[in-house]
Amino acid sequence: MPTNQNNNEEEVDLGSLFVIIGRGFSTLFNFIGTFFKFIFLSVIKALVFLKKNFRPIGIAVIIGGVIGGVKEFNKEDLFYSQLMLEPNFKSTRQLYNNVNYYNDLVKQKDTAILQKIFNLEMSVAASLRKFQIQPVQIDSDIINSYNSLILSLDTLSVKSFGYESFKESFTNYDYKFHRITVRAEKNDVFDKLADVIISSVVNNNFFNRIKTITNKNLNRTDSLYRQNLIQVDTLRNVYMKVMIEESKKQTSGTSIDLGGQKSKTKEIDLFETNRKINQDLEEIAIKKSTEYDVINIISNFQPIGTKVNFITENYIFLFVVFGGGFMIFWLLLRQLNTYLENYKQ
Repeated sequence: MPTNQNNNEEEVDLGSLFVIIGRGFSTLFNFIGTFFKFIFLSVIKALVFLKKNFRPIGIAVIIGGVIGGVKEFNKEDLFYSQLMLEPNFKSTRQLYNNVNYYNDLVKQKDTAILQKIFNLEMSVAASLRKFQIQPVQIDSDIINSYNSLILSLDTLSVKSFGYESFKESFTNYDYKFHRITVRAEKNDVFDKLADVIISSVVNNNFFNRIKTITNKNLNRTDSLYRQNLIQVDTLRNVYMKVMIEESKKQTSGTSIDLGGQKSKTKEIDLFETNRKINQDLEEIAIKKSTEYDVINIISNFQPIGTKVNFITENYIFLFVVFGGGFMIFWLLLRQLNTYLENYKQ
């Protein structure tokens, strides 16, 4: 009898569990259905609103297009070119400061100083319209910087320094590559700007001193590794001779062991050491090539600039969007006012 009662209780519990699960699925599907129904009704209401107010919205769009067309026709042609750089020795901040300074001179229309800085003709300096610098945001830069930091810290410090907190503290100055964009009314002024922009940072005594010290250390380390490589090769030759002599003596019947298994183990260790030194030499060669200068030029300004023709800067597009958006806002505001008037009654 108790057994039957326990079975009935288990069946009731299972039944209740299935009922709860069924209600959960039902609630989920009802929520999904309600959500899509809300989206559908919102789209329908928007289409009804546009159909009902098609004429005033269309008139506003046409007026905006006409005004934008006039401004687009009369605006000055602008050209742009880009310079991509890789700053070294923490010189990125100085590069940003210099480029922002040039842009401030453009905003203030201080043509005389621009002419003096870039050694340009007055008309050419007056044609400059904008200097802009921004990082080339690559996620691998953050990951590589974080890995380098972790390798330089002890185990206790690593536990208190998570990747997310490091990513939040990663600034524009910390990215590896940076793009400088210059705009001008003339399309042939850009190749005269790169040398001045770079030399304004390269001629800094502090960065030059760091560059000199870094290159000396790299050359010294390279020379030391090459000497170690020669020594390892010499040891390998010695162990090879020992192994050959041992093989001859074992063949002649003697039981004298001049190296045995230890010789073979040392031979493998020397091969591994040789490989590691060659890998270190390769890394040094890469560092010497990338850190030879304060700033590396990845791609220079094109001699002839590209015409600025972005849709987001086209007056026709901007005024069409503004005209249509303003009319829709005005109509919605009127509907809201009517609703509030009726609500009071």
